[in-house]
Amino acid sequence: MKLHLKLTLGLAVLSLGLVPAMAGAVTYTPDYQPDKPPKYQPDKPPQPPKGTPPKGKAYGYYCKGQSKKHVKGEKGTAFSRCVKAMKRAAKNENLHPKKACKALSKKHVKGKGSEKGTPFSRCVKAVNKLRQEERAAENATVTSSSVA
Repeated sequence: MKLHLKLTLGLAVLSLGLVPAMAGAVTYTPDYQPDKPPKYQPDKPPQPPKGTPPKGKAYGYYCKGQSKKHVKGEKGTAFSRCVKAMKRAAKNENLHPKKACKALSKKHVKGKGSEKGTPFSRCVKAVNKLRQEERAAENATVTSSSVA
């Protein structure tokens, strides 16, 4: 074979190999391009109606009116002491609310118009509310089980 023929044949094979590679290099651009890409926003989980107590051991729900500021010389905050009292009261149904909340202060806080009563009195009210809701939940389960 002559050199000229070999060279032509080699170029033909190379050109056939490059054609598919060049075809893949061409990209298609659509005519429509949005201004902003769509953003994914997942659906929010359903929220319970306002005013309904949380399920489980969320004692902080009942103590939400207590102060979370630490006072020098006292162990914890009024909120944390209230949560502990609520836990004690929930574990022992025979424990009187006054005994459960004995760790809280009985002094009125001056200048705080939004806080009615003392931390102690608000804790006692919260324990009573917790017990009312527990009884209502028990009555609801008893009623639903007796109907079935």
